[in-house]
Amino acid sequence: MCSLFGWLDYQGIVPYKIKRKLTQALANAAEERGTDAAGISYVHGNDVVIFKRPKPAHKLHFNPPEGTRAVMGHTRLATQGDVKQNFNNHPFAGFAGDTSFAFAHNGVLWNDKELRKDKLIPETHIETDSYAACQLIEQQNKLDFDSLKYMAESVEGNFTFTVLDDSNSLYIIKGSNPMCLLHFKDIGLYVYASTESIMKNALKRIGLHKFANERIKTDEGDILCINRNGIITRSEFEPKLYRSKYMNWYDDSSYYNIHEEILLAYCGCYGVDSSDVELLLEYGYTSDEIEEMLSDHSLLQEALRDVKYMLGEDVYESYCGAF
Repeated sequence: MCSLFGWLDYQGIVPYKIKRKLTQALANAAEERGTDAAGISYVHGNDVVIFKRPKPAHKLHFNPPEGTRAVMGHTRLATQGDVKQNFNNHPFAGFAGDTSFAFAHNGVLWNDKELRKDKLIPETHIETDSYAACQLIEQQNKLDFDSLKYMAESVEGNFTFTVLDDSNSLYIIKGSNPMCLLHFKDIGLYVYASTESIMKNALKRIGLHKFANERIKTDEGDILCINRNGIITRSEFEPKLYRSKYMNWYDDSSYYNIHEEILLAYCGCYGVDSSDVELLLEYGYTSDEIEEMLSDHSLLQEALRDVKYMLGEDVYESYCGAF
């Protein structure tokens, strides 16, 4: 449970001051999904620049230089890799052929160790599971729809990825994890965040919520590229069936409850009792649905009310007491 966020200004008419405030507002709002570390990437000259620190976003000052056309950001709730070692935090630097890029991931990969063996990915000092996906792209020696499809179909877990290359093209690889992408056509601006609540919070802080915008549809299995001119092209990958302890798609269920265990371990960071998470899992809600509820407590309370109504208050209380 991390957050992706960022923007792409393809007309160059949005004032620098607004874009700088937008970057910080998105980062601060994205803390609802992670406060262990935060970082951004952008293109300066011909170089992809990455600034990240093992601190919550509100304690950092994100100031991409004037003239920046796109920012790709990430806030982290660590599941693998010591956050104090800054190389474990997102975004990661990558090189594919002649293209340099920055890479960020929201989710958890379960087969990173197997990928190193099966795909002959080089060993690295970076401990984060996400970095294996970055290396898969590098291994293809190019950054395009084909290499991103190869990566997305090789990894196992829950994810949405973003990639920013050195020509200011932004890629979104949409897995089972959420993504909200808006187009402000009148001012030539795309803005994205992992959830709608993060987006609304950030836009309201700086007044952009008053501008007309269109939501760009992203479904699981989509690969989008928004180039520096604001043109969207699309491709697809074949998503694997979601794996949970209620619907396994492998006979080997050794990984079946990893996502649920992460939810139970970190729900307290969002002020949610683990017994409520256990109850919703037991009653058939998916991990992705519950993950969204951790960021929006109104959804959580609505779900718990529904369970309470269907079970009856006495049974509901006995259920809660059993956990």
